[in-house]
This record gives sequence, structure tokens and C-alpha cells, in this order.
Amino acid sequence: MCEANAYMLEGDKEELFFEMVDKVIPQEDGLILEDIFGRRKMIKAKIKELALVDHKIILEKQ
Repeated sequence: MCEANAYMLEGDKEELFFEMVDKVIPQEDGLILEDIFGRRKMIKAKIKELALVDHKIILEKQ
């Protein structure tokens, strides 16, 4: 499977935000993350890092 987990960067620690992310949709005020089941979460953040081999999306608050 190719989905990734999204983590929010809190200081130097990564906190799990959303699992099995299939889509990341940029918006003017943040991101919409959609999982493999079609569930969506909106977050006011930007992508800090994509670690594709590790299936990780690292987010940083805006």
C-alpha cells in the first residue's frame, strides 16, 4: 500500500495526526487530508517534509 501517516511537528517531536492518508489537497488556509476510506480532515498547516520511503507526512502549524 502507498498511503502514509501524517504527523504534526510539536517542537522536535512528531505527534500522529491522521493515519492512512491517500490524498493531500492544498487550500489557501491549510491542507485537506483524505484517508483511504474517504474521511477528510482540514488542518491549518504546511508540509515540512515528505518521507515517502517511511510513508510519513510531516506537518508544521502555520
